Amino acid sequence: MHQKIIGVLGGMGPEATLDFYRKLIANTPARTDQDHLRVIIDSNPKIPDRIRPILFGGVSPVPEMAASALALERAGADFIVMPCISAHFFLEELRTRCALPIISILDVIAEQIEATHSQVNKIGLLATLGAIRAGQIQERLGRDGRATIVPEPDDQQIVIDAIRSIKDNQCGLTREQIGIDVRRVSTRLIDRGAEAVVMACTELPLVMGPGDLPVPVFDPLDLLARAAIRAAGSEPKIG
Repeated sequence: MHQKIIGVLGGMGPEATLDFYRKLIANTPARTDQDHLRVIIDSNPKIPDRIRPILFGGVSPVPEMAASALALERAGADFIVMPCISAHFFLEELRTRCALPIISILDVIAEQIEATHSQVNKIGLLATLGAIRAGQIQERLGRDGRATIVPEPDDQQIVIDAIRSIKDNQCGLTREQIGIDVRRVSTRLIDRGAEAVVMACTELPLVMGPGDLPVPVFDPLDLLARAAIRAAGSEPKIG
């Protein structure tokens, strides 16, 4: 059976890309090397910051993203995934400059919630300020009739600091310390009515997991990995 080649437009940031690939491998039902899917990764951390142009305007990341997409196409990828939530603000523009299909991580998140937790009506959202201000995640979940609860300003700053600390491998904080802060913010979202939490920044699964809260926690990288496996023509492992 012909399997499609997965292209990963990565580097936003590098560790999120690594985490995605790790989860892709973990979700693939393989007994030998040859059972795994072919993956082409362009980890390009030189892509300009995604948050700044969303909030303030300025240098767009799209030209560099499009160059990476072209590199993946030339290397033989059949479709593309982007393990970065904020990059999806530019998805439609990127699609006009890319010949390959690009899977939307926002659709993947929304479809998983609908498929497995359709009774959940209020979603707590942990994301960058840019992603929250852009409103795309809220709009996509809203299409299925779900409301979103975002952190209060002080808690949002904690999330921003946590994301920065995860990216900064010289910050001096352990992942456990960062995770404690993220869980505290999540708990306050639950106290305000959140019935589930979406880690809508691909760095956050590095410090918090699905079992860390008393409500369902959605890891976008794990969901994207499983969607990529299906798009490649296989079925992810059960569980």
